[in-house]
Amino acid sequence: MIDYLQVGAITSPHGVHGEAKVYPMTDDVKRFKKLKEVYLGDDKRLLHISSVKFFKNMVILKFDEFTTPEEIDKIRKVGLYVTRDMAVKLQKDEYFIADLIGLEVYSDEDKLIGELTDVMQTGANDVYVVKTQSGNEILIPAIKDCILEVSIEESRMLVHLLPGLIDEE
Repeated sequence: MIDYLQVGAITSPHGVHGEAKVYPMTDDVKRFKKLKEVYLGDDKRLLHISSVKFFKNMVILKFDEFTTPEEIDKIRKVGLYVTRDMAVKLQKDEYFIADLIGLEVYSDEDKLIGELTDVMQTGANDVYVVKTQSGNEILIPAIKDCILEVSIEESRMLVHLLPGLIDEE
């Protein structure tokens, strides 16, 4: 399990006082209102948030550590992270995408199907992209009829493949 979860990425400076436009990577954009600090980039530099605004689909953050647009410009495309204890609390049968990536996916007949490599967010329900042992990809809808069990601790997912989800060879 990873220690840091990405909640956004710096896209550009905003204004003249060192504010940053942030593309949110979270289901709940209002979560930024509660954040007092985030970690920047791969080196996880601690940043303190002094103000939060919302503009269209973006979040505008002001950090204590930056005062000019030029400083923000240097960190374009850099990720913002929170620690697990700062993460949004999950409901039953909810998982962080970062925890799902890499799970081994088994059928309800205990046959290894492959590895979960991506999660597509479609609106109605997520779709899990599984790379099979032969190198093909199959798409499994994240619905109760298909996803029988998820064990992050065991790095394993048990699924029921509905007819038509996989080509029988």
